Amino acid sequence: MGKCWSWMNPTLTPLFHHSITSSSTSTLPGAVTANAFPPSGYPTLKFFMHGVPMEYNGPRKADLLVQYLKKFVAPDVSILSSDSAINDFVEAAGTFFPIYIGFGLNETVITNLAVKYKKKAWFSVAKDFSDDAMVLYDFDKVPSLVALHPSYKQQSVFYGPFEDSFLGDFVKQNLLPLVVPLNYETLKLLKDEERKIVLTILNDENEDQSQDLIKLLKAAASANPDLVFSYVGVEQWEDFADKFEANHKTKLPKMIVWNGNEEYFLVIGVESLDAEDQGTQISRFLEGYREGRIERKTVKGPSFMDFIHSLVGIRTVYILVFIVAMMMLIQSIGKEDDMPRVGSQDAVDHAGSSEAESSRYGLEKKED
Repeated sequence: MGKCWSWMNPTLTPLFHHSITSSSTSTLPGAVTANAFPPSGYPTLKFFMHGVPMEYNGPRKADLLVQYLKKFVAPDVSILSSDSAINDFVEAAGTFFPIYIGFGLNETVITNLAVKYKKKAWFSVAKDFSDDAMVLYDFDKVPSLVALHPSYKQQSVFYGPFEDSFLGDFVKQNLLPLVVPLNYETLKLLKDEERKIVLTILNDENEDQSQDLIKLLKAAASANPDLVFSYVGVEQWEDFADKFEANHKTKLPKMIVWNGNEEYFLVIGVESLDAEDQGTQISRFLEGYREGRIERKTVKGPSFMDFIHSLVGIRTVYILVFIVAMMMLIQSIGKEDDMPRVGSQDAVDHAGSSEAESSRYGLEKKED
């Protein structure tokens, strides 16, 4: 049976589809129904901000999902009046989303951006804070805007100018960490990204040489904010790496520039990185890309969005197979329990009431 739940909140209405099939159910007056916004797969979670449906790209673990929902009903910009209030805010915000704290900044300066990116980040302004806070968050003058990525232990500081274009660019560029490790969850974060993605394909993300390369990529990302930098290990996600013709048989690390969908570009002469002086090779790669020394390629298999949907489809297939197997198991157990014993009173009773039993079982099967 299809089911949905909602909060009676004028600005936020979550709609959660969690079933495999649906049937007609009674609906409260004014309630949002699943038929109005059909889901593409199950489970599906939709948000309605001021009546406008939004796709949910947040975490799906129970504790993180609750934290995500709390963010939506929190103020667009939280006002912090002490060091302890700042610490409490950062702790309550968790590690899934980036956190922006304006020190000595009027909340009206970032209100529009806070509303625009409410589903992607936390926003706050600190009215009162000590020198210890300035040391902790590594800024030396006010006003300033600090961007934190707790899960990646990264932070950036913006000192202005606090005009719409400059401030908006800083906020947008810091919604992602300097270098994004690609997996199923982070890949969804790139869906709306307009910048090109510099993707480095490694053999194994956990190898020491890979970690050294990631540090170099962070430095390159800081100097090239108009690009998104990311990496993926063949060992960690072989199917995804194979879409860019990278596998254990090709020379790795391999660097490409990806448009986030069906096209990517090789830089002629820097298709892969040697072990020595990789910092210089990264600079040559970026220089070659900007100068147009590139070879256009097409991603193998489905497009980016089709690939995301295929992953959801695979999970759905697994769920359906599991449910069908469990139903068959339960049905077989039920048949064994209902089977009469030869020569027993149960057999006599069963023979005497076969017509009634057939009718009853037929009704039960129809209900199932």
